[in-house]
Amino acid sequence: MNWMLLAADGVLFLHVLYVGFVVLGQGVILLGGVLGWGFVRNFRFRLLHLLAIGIVVVQAWLGVLCPLTVLELALRERGGGEIYFGTFIGHWLDELLYLEAPLWVFTAAYTAFGLLVAGSWIWVRPRSARPLAS
Repeated sequence: MNWMLLAADGVLFLHVLYVGFVVLGQGVILLGGVLGWGFVRNFRFRLLHLLAIGIVVVQAWLGVLCPLTVLELALRERGGGEIYFGTFIGHWLDELLYLEAPLWVFTAAYTAFGLLVAGSWIWVRPRSARPLAS
């Protein structure tokens, strides 16, 4: 068994979870706001969600590949596996949907999604953070 490739698959799985948290989390926030689900107003959850997309947007604007992508590719290369070029989302959109686009399109999409997440702080206001117990 090639442990490097297994580790690369583990990083890929974490990356998918991260993307799922950002994308599906936003859907849950908006749906929960309409349906009155209280947990979508949890301040810590919302802050973590905002930070998660904020990291993606900043990396895109700086032209920096995601550290998870860099780690996955390094592990695949060391394990003798196939590597891809470009961004994680770009690669998998191409693989799954046969959609290719220049990097600026992904930067614009990440930014628009980040603005949607930030806007949801107005549409579905989180509850105030409770001070941590001393």
